[in-house]
Amino acid sequence: MRITTYNAAGIRARLDRLTEWLGESSTDIIGIQEVKAENDKFPRTPFEALGYEVTLHGQKAWNGVALLSKGSVSDVRRGFGDDELADDARIIAATYKGVRIINTYVPNGNTVGSEKWIYKMRWLEKFRDFVEQELALGLPLVWMGDINIAPQPHDVWDSAKVLGGVGHHPDEFERLNKIVELGLIDTFRLHEFGGGHFSYWEFTIPNAIDRKIGWRIDHIYATEELA
Repeated sequence: MRITTYNAAGIRARLDRLTEWLGESSTDIIGIQEVKAENDKFPRTPFEALGYEVTLHGQKAWNGVALLSKGSVSDVRRGFGDDELADDARIIAATYKGVRIINTYVPNGNTVGSEKWIYKMRWLEKFRDFVEQELALGLPLVWMGDINIAPQPHDVWDSAKVLGGVGHHPDEFERLNKIVELGLIDTFRLHEFGGGHFSYWEFTIPNAIDRKIGWRIDHIYATEELA
């Protein structure tokens, strides 16, 4: 089974690129973040033409997550399932071929100490409980998505420069560790231990990709048997 994660930053803006890639790949299920579209406005048809079923938790103009799968998913869960932190469409979970898949778009946090930062901290704490509930189902589990945290010094282009800022802050590390300690493994770091491997680049800095000014903030974690 091939599992993929992708922050689209607007599904309609990335539609051609994504459908082209899916047509060439052998991906069984892909978690998409920041679809920025309500469910009824999500462009289903191009993906269905490629053989994917579409499962959505959309939101107008902001956030939104989706699962595209070769075959059906079951036991879909959208959001935390209660009224707390219920405004953002940031979580979708489902079972696919006996594997529990969680796709998330973790809040960015904006500025350390801001209301959005406090929201991110609370969200991560609540998500830890969410993962614990999902693990209790007893299925092998994958958590993937835009995590908006670069947890190790070699996950950012210059740790000394950005340490203590949003995305590379000890308070984020602490909360992420509490989630991972439930029994999850960073699958990328099973195979690649060095730096310079990024999933996001500083778009406000000229030639950031060529200069390798980036962050590894998109992750796929798995329980041990899957990892």
